[in-house]
Amino acid sequence: MMTMESNTDSENVEQRIEQMVATLRKHEFRITPQRLAVLRVLAASGSHPSVEEIYEKVRKDFPTTSIATIYKTVHLLKQIDEVLEIAFPDGSNRYDGNKPFPHPHIICVHCKQIVHPALESLEEIMSKVAEETGFDILSHRLDFFGICDDCKNTTSVQNPRKRRKSPE
Repeated sequence: MMTMESNTDSENVEQRIEQMVATLRKHEFRITPQRLAVLRVLAASGSHPSVEEIYEKVRKDFPTTSIATIYKTVHLLKQIDEVLEIAFPDGSNRYDGNKPFPHPHIICVHCKQIVHPALESLEEIMSKVAEETGFDILSHRLDFFGICDDCKNTTSVQNPRKRRKSPE
């Protein structure tokens, strides 16, 4: 089952911001108004924004904020495990401030929409991989790439696997 997660519930947003602020304070980082605005964008977003998208939202309230400030803040949040970076080969990375821990994603290769699938068996898979390989699993990344319903319905894009002829 797939869920489009949105963290628009104001109570959840405030709790998430408080959690990020507490971690910043624990590491003795300053809480500037611009940094707080970045936290707010990340906590309220269900869409995994890029640095550029965060920048555009923060600039509405803080027009003199530079994109470098956004990059530095996001980098800092990554270092203290308060944001998860979802890296793309073209460098258009996106950020998850709601679930700053490894979890699976389904990513549309056309519009780059990101969805969180509900995979209850992920822990079981990790245990099995660890057992079979002898590795201590420290982290993981599980991303599925495909074409979302919106892109399938609004463009002539088709799944290349469906176009292949099956052997007879």
